[in-house]
Amino acid sequence: MNPFTLLQELLGGALSFFYTLIPNYGMAIILLTVAVSLLLFPLTLKQTRSMKAMQEIQPEVKKIQKELKGEREELNKQLMALYKEKGVNPAAGCLPLLAQLPIWFALFRVLRIGVDDSGLALTSDAIPNGDLADALIAGKTSFLNMDLLVSPGTAFAEGAVAAIPYIVLVVFVIVTGYYQQWQISRRRTDDKEQSQQQQSMQTVMKIMPLFLGFISWNFPSGLVLYFGASALFRIGQQSVILRIGDADKGKDRVAEEEAPTGSSPPDLGDGDKGNKRRGPSPHASKKRKKRRRK
Repeated sequence: MNPFTLLQELLGGALSFFYTLIPNYGMAIILLTVAVSLLLFPLTLKQTRSMKAMQEIQPEVKKIQKELKGEREELNKQLMALYKEKGVNPAAGCLPLLAQLPIWFALFRVLRIGVDDSGLALTSDAIPNGDLADALIAGKTSFLNMDLLVSPGTAFAEGAVAAIPYIVLVVFVIVTGYYQQWQISRRRTDDKEQSQQQQSMQTVMKIMPLFLGFISWNFPSGLVLYFGASALFRIGQQSVILRIGDADKGKDRVAEEEAPTGSSPPDLGDGDKGNKRRGPSPHASKKRKKRRRK
């Protein structure tokens, strides 16, 4: 079987299952989003840790940039060597995005409902017969005053007022996309000199939220809902990862501060300890008596 067709059937089956739990098309899409996000959590974890590690090695990066100012090729070579030494992947920020591309395309096919020659709604081939298929045929696809089978562009063409919920959803996708980037990079200083790989990755990350907003205009609103819910859930995941990382770093800092820094005093033997307890030695007492006679 074609892997892409198999992915469509898996998503359609999962969407149908979640609909049996909560018989609401929008909530079924949100539950599917959560499930996919949990499956992709290892990539999200790697992305967040890698981008945070990039911030931590910025002093070394700046040092190399200062030493090799104007030598672009050697600068990139030294930075790549540093990334390899520290185990940092500058391109890790794109991993969850790349992993989700096949899911987006497959989900688009699942959520795109067609009609036959008589105008009767037809469910996607990936959605098995059941409660969800019956609901789609009956047109039960409303969620938050939106028809999730209709694209924002189509809704806007039918009336600007009726399209307000769709427009809000598209704006939500763009805003959450940029917030994800700010959440990771808010502690990063702006460096004028960066490696070409860093510059390319940052450019992609800046354009991506706008790109998602652009394509969302003509996609079924159900898929746009997936975009927004996925971004919101990932913001929560990144927040937890960053807090755990900060807590671990704080514990390490406290342990370093409490650790003894200097060399410990020499250990006294039992004899010396005993002399210390008994007071001055007999020889010292005799010398003091001689001084008094004088």
